[in-house]
Amino acid sequence: MTARSKTPLTAADVRSAALSLPDTTEKLAWGRPTFRVAGKVFASLGDDDTAMGVKCPKEDRAELIATEPEKFFLKEGHDDNYAWLRVRLSALDGAGELTAILTDAWRQVAPRRLLAAHPELEGAGEG
Repeated sequence: MTARSKTPLTAADVRSAALSLPDTTEKLAWGRPTFRVAGKVFASLGDDDTAMGVKCPKEDRAELIATEPEKFFLKEGHDDNYAWLRVRLSALDGAGELTAILTDAWRQVAPRRLLAAHPELEGAGEG
């Protein structure tokens, strides 16, 4: 096992990164903080603040989980029918990766007018 010298990401890091995206608001739902653009949820903090949920096309989930199972997972019985994916904060490679994942989720629900107003975010979540 290789020692990692990175500082683990926290719920505060998720909140800061999510709220840095244009027109994002935070709203409590299901007892947890959710992050929304145009009223649509694109991310939320998990029950114990060690993971977050993000908007993710269903067709992309299996490959992400198969490629990096230590990072991505589904909450069985809950996420099965939704375009949603869970991310372990401790497995992320820092704030840059966190921001890229949140930006990608944001782009999936942001209105076209907002996407057009922020071309700098186009492709920002793609690696």
